[in-house]
Amino acid sequence: MDGREFGMRSNDDSSSAESKPRGRGSLSAKVPAFVALWLAWAGLLAAAMVLGNTGWGLALGRDSAGGHGSIEATAARMGSSLTLVVVGWLAFASWRRSPAARFALCIAIGMTAGALGDFFNAGWLDFVPLGNPVLGGIVAFGLGHIAYITGCIDLAKRAGPIAPRPMVIAVAAWQLVGLAGWCFVALQGTLARALVWPALPYSLLLAGTAGVTSGLALEDRRWVPLALGAALFLASDLILAFELFRGHFAYDTECVWLTYGPGQMLIVFSTIIAAAAARRSMPT
Repeated sequence: MDGREFGMRSNDDSSSAESKPRGRGSLSAKVPAFVALWLAWAGLLAAAMVLGNTGWGLALGRDSAGGHGSIEATAARMGSSLTLVVVGWLAFASWRRSPAARFALCIAIGMTAGALGDFFNAGWLDFVPLGNPVLGGIVAFGLGHIAYITGCIDLAKRAGPIAPRPMVIAVAAWQLVGLAGWCFVALQGTLARALVWPALPYSLLLAGTAGVTSGLALEDRRWVPLALGAALFLASDLILAFELFRGHFAYDTECVWLTYGPGQMLIVFSTIIAAAAARRSMPT
């Protein structure tokens, strides 16, 4: 490892417009597959929102909850997450011999854990003996974010020297956001009191992902989509926590999934950015 395996550049690097070696392999050959998967993800998420607001499942009498609780709407949401799992593992398989392999592997593992968390939250894993199914989601998403942070740390190491000050400031700032969100949503809430304290380390962990990715973005703007994805994930979690600790509100499912879904998508598709960055640093 020479510390510059990802061809990272600072945001004020005037040489960024210069041509880079193209290296081995071609991203263009893989573009159609990733575009198709992105369209499938977007289509499933959009279908879930439409089904949840039309009561189609209720009209067919398939689920007494109807709306977003119908089998059809829930399956579409789960399908959108599973599509991102496929994207993650396809990216790892495509670039398993490149410097981006570890990052892609961590993202694939994290997204797989996230999909498992979605299944817990959807009530599809109620057969797992847990006191509260929400705990299953917390554990799964928590493990997923540990994988995300691990991948980002590997990315930072391979990127070469990164100024510590912006990273420390970004992580500290997001920890404060996570702590403030937990205090307002969970600590001051009136519901699900048994989950208040388990939610604290979980919130700080998610804020940690947002902090590390923001630190990377401050060093190189190519990682802005990754940082935005982590921020959207944290936002979706705070919205979901508001629902859990303070009660339902109008369009709560839409608010959660229209932040969570795009957030996960941006994180997973950042593997393509990593592959492109690694390719630029490879000799012709």
